Amino acid sequence: MSQTLIPAAKPIVGDDERAAVDRVLRSGMIAQGPEVAAFEQEFADVLVGGRTCVAVNSGTSGLHLGLLAAGIGPGDEVIVPSFTFAATANSVALTGATPVFADIEPDHFCLSPDAVRAAITERTKAIMPVHLYGHPADMTALGAVADEHGLLLFEDAAQAHGATLAGRPVGSFGSFAMFSLYPTKNMTSGEGGMVSCATDEIARNVRLLRNQGMERQYANELVGFNARMTDVHAAIGRVQLTKVQGWTADRQRNAAFLSENLEGVVTPPVADGAVHVYHQYTIRVADDRDRVVTALREEHGVGSGVYYPIPNHRLESLKHFAPDLDLPETEIAAQQVISLPVHPSLTQEDLDRIVTAVNTVVKAGA
Repeated sequence: MSQTLIPAAKPIVGDDERAAVDRVLRSGMIAQGPEVAAFEQEFADVLVGGRTCVAVNSGTSGLHLGLLAAGIGPGDEVIVPSFTFAATANSVALTGATPVFADIEPDHFCLSPDAVRAAITERTKAIMPVHLYGHPADMTALGAVADEHGLLLFEDAAQAHGATLAGRPVGSFGSFAMFSLYPTKNMTSGEGGMVSCATDEIARNVRLLRNQGMERQYANELVGFNARMTDVHAAIGRVQLTKVQGWTADRQRNAAFLSENLEGVVTPPVADGAVHVYHQYTIRVADDRDRVVTALREEHGVGSGVYYPIPNHRLESLKHFAPDLDLPETEIAAQQVISLPVHPSLTQEDLDRIVTAVNTVVKAGA
């Protein structure tokens, strides 16, 4: 391969972010402080319709603390997808509750409302869908299931900054929602997470849990964690927040070009009333997915990702929660998906090369 590799993901960090970090370092206030508070308010205003937000040190911490703040614990069951990153189920298990895996719907790879309904037991306390790859889960149908059975509804919005459903932003549906700020996400703070909270009680609980269980120094109210975000990370996040909507538009334009020109693969559909923010542009390849991934990289210099080749219910760490579980749509997706580059740094030349590569490789294997 003589061509430069087009990476599957490419974090964008520039002079603005560096200047923001320098400003914080010069201030001498590096730990959680005014930058975090400002970031929380700005994130709320820009992405979740003003709902109270609490910043933490990672997306996984955001899920874990959100679950604890909402009262999830031993004896409870929380229904989650298996086709997602392990942090979704890990966070449930870390509370002492049991993750219960349900199947996905095939079009958008998100939790199937029918599968959720079939997984409900007398111990079910909540449903936690993932807005996978940046496409919103069917929160209307999932909300109806939750209401019907008296269940809580949470959101793993790690990949979905700015996605909407029927004009409503993700992160504003559940009792809490978590957004990841990891470097490869649609925006980053270097590392971190943001918890969007439906009530003052949940917000206060998350704040207590992130700070050793105290609101005032040495007045510990409960056993908590050190899950604070630093002002250094918040300063990066504040700059990225001013750019994420433009980057999202770039991702959507790139995705539209790919969908118009790719052949022989299943391109990602978008549900009626949904706005997809394309954290990943994920196609399905019916035959020999791994051959396609290898050929794209080695013959055409096109990087890609497979998210996720091993469903959660078959991971060594989580399979004891799901003995003999059959999730057919999850298994098919895990064998077929490929995420192609869609990030804002792509040039038209890059997009043309991606299309040519995919069409050539898929045709060669037909």
